[in-house]
Amino acid sequence: MNHYETVFILNPVLSEEQIKEAVKKFATIITDKGGKFVNQEDWGLKKLAYPIQNKKSGFYHLFEYTVDGAAINPLEVEFRRDERVMRYLTVRLDKHAIAWADKRVKKIKANAKA
Repeated sequence: MNHYETVFILNPVLSEEQIKEAVKKFATIITDKGGKFVNQEDWGLKKLAYPIQNKKSGFYHLFEYTVDGAAINPLEVEFRRDERVMRYLTVRLDKHAIAWADKRVKKIKANAKA
């Protein structure tokens, strides 16, 4: 089981319900392939560095999970097929990146409690 992180950007014209449906769809794909979520974050609507499909903003989401490497290809195929997804990036985390991600999550949780 490898540790992965996926960030994807959804179209800004989607309703709240459509966004939740898309996020649930991709989360289900990961869990159906035997993956376990470490962290999920909704970063909300953010301005893009450059226009994508003539859009200047998008809804960002982050998934951090562990899954077998063979499950990544079907997930990325679904990202490419889904018209709601403007961009996505999946990376395998090494031990240093995992430690950094854990530290980041702990910092976020500490700030939320304060």
